[in-house]
Amino acid sequence: VQLVESGGGLVQAGDSLTLSCAASGISFDVTSVGWYRQLPGKERELVATISKISGGASMTHYQPSVRRRFTISKNDAQDMMYLQMNRLKPEDTAVYYCHAEERDQMWRPTYYWGQGTQVTVSS
Repeated sequence: VQLVESGGGLVQAGDSLTLSCAASGISFDVTSVGWYRQLPGKERELVATISKISGGASMTHYQPSVRRRFTISKNDAQDMMYLQMNRLKPEDTAVYYCHAEERDQMWRPTYYWGQGTQVTVSS
């Protein structure tokens, strides 16, 4: 299983950026996929997730600081996931990680992570 992020870079405050995550060896039609980030000197934190719920529907969840600025989406047919980031702020500077959670028939989880992509927002 491999998750590969791309799209990071250096931008100015107020700019937009789209991160992509390509999956191989796993389908993004799994229990939960999402984006996490690690700010300098801090622990990794959740940014946004898409989780499967009953009836085949999906539910999105965002960290409050990025709600209404970031949008998570995925294309199950292509096993791609995206994070559209608008109105970026210097405090969004972090390494962003793609994440997937898969559960087996006993509902035991397996977690997968990408290698991360750096996003730097200058003021």
